[in-house]
Amino acid sequence: MSISAVEQEPGSTVILHPGADGVGVVQRTVLPGGLRVVTETMPTVRSVAFGIWAGIGSRDEDLADAGATHYLEHLLFKGTSRRSALEISATMDAVGGDLNAFTAKEYTCYYARVLDSDLPLAVDVVSDMLTSSLIEEADVEAERGVILEEISMRDDDPSDLIHDEFSIALYGDAPLGRPILGTVETINALQRDGIARYYHSHYNAPNLVVAVAGNVDHAKVVALVEKAFAGRLSGSDQPTPARIGGEPTPTLGGGTRLIVDDTEQAHLVLGVPALARTDERRFALGVLNAAFGGGMSSRIFQEVREKRGLAYSVYSYTSQHADTGSFGLYAGCQPAKVDEVLKICREELAKAASGGLTAEELARGKGQLRGSTVLGLEDTGSRMSRIGKAELVYDRLMSVDEMLSRIDAVTLDEVNALAAELLDQRPTLTVIGPFEGREFPV
Repeated sequence: MSISAVEQEPGSTVILHPGADGVGVVQRTVLPGGLRVVTETMPTVRSVAFGIWAGIGSRDEDLADAGATHYLEHLLFKGTSRRSALEISATMDAVGGDLNAFTAKEYTCYYARVLDSDLPLAVDVVSDMLTSSLIEEADVEAERGVILEEISMRDDDPSDLIHDEFSIALYGDAPLGRPILGTVETINALQRDGIARYYHSHYNAPNLVVAVAGNVDHAKVVALVEKAFAGRLSGSDQPTPARIGGEPTPTLGGGTRLIVDDTEQAHLVLGVPALARTDERRFALGVLNAAFGGGMSSRIFQEVREKRGLAYSVYSYTSQHADTGSFGLYAGCQPAKVDEVLKICREELAKAASGGLTAEELARGKGQLRGSTVLGLEDTGSRMSRIGKAELVYDRLMSVDEMLSRIDAVTLDEVNALAAELLDQRPTLTVIGPFEGREFPV
């Protein structure tokens, strides 16, 4: 069903996907004020995943607020008018629940996984955190140290850091290029009042989606959410439509970013701008990525690791956002082998751009993408994430069968045309390693 939440009458419920024999039914209710509640019924399980998605991510930040979205994610666990930080964690631990959150470039999610009988507790605790956080000065100062430690931990892991550095190389100082964690300088500069304003500005009903998957009844979930958000379902009767999040992001169009560090391994990402997440060619890109570097039979894995033994970890990946995306190759190797690895990566990109995939690679890529799509949706948490993200950032929810059909429909001509368009661009290269005085032209 393609009805948008903006078109739906507040208080009404629609079926987004009918499921089969009562399994996989997806329903949406828009509450007064624009809060959206989306559920997927999985009656054969005994668990429930409950999540609240906020349409705010790091790319929505001004330079002065860099890192505020992730900082706020930490602070919402520090206590409300009803519960202290210890009481929040102890309440969930007492029922064996999993309570966590994550911040991304374009959204933030707070979630809990519990037994189906403990869903009312999960709704109450997570909703209380989202609606009634105190944002105390003492907690801001205590958590500042925790976030600075998190930045240090990332900086000590070059296989993690390389991807943040690649985003900087590709997008520059645009919001999408900045690290989600912020920097030491921006975290030290953030103050309690600014974070509190950020919280009250963005955590409002039209910008939130409640997503629930598991052994649940939609009407009961809606009633629990209405109770938990009582007094806060006011304002506009229409939810915020899907938005880009910040200004459209230009790419820098190639170049090299070198981070000199005395690491045992060299880490590199070689990549190009790619597709936005709603581009109709995204399924062809998924097949291309799977065949090129998504598995042990992929081109880049075979050439770099299996035939030559140059790296343990080597793969390709895609990142997709509202208005842009990227396709990248990652490899970690001994510093003395970095030139050879880079040469092979460049050669394989050029071969794919000029000659495309073979029919056999197409079949393998489709099979791998189909399998990973289905296997990645076998638990309540992944199902909750699927419907929550679809409601927040896509124009409609695509059924699993439709996704598989779209993968099957990808043709060799489509993949090869996309490879020629994307992989023939001047690449952006990021390298971390002991390379003082070295140059890495692209």
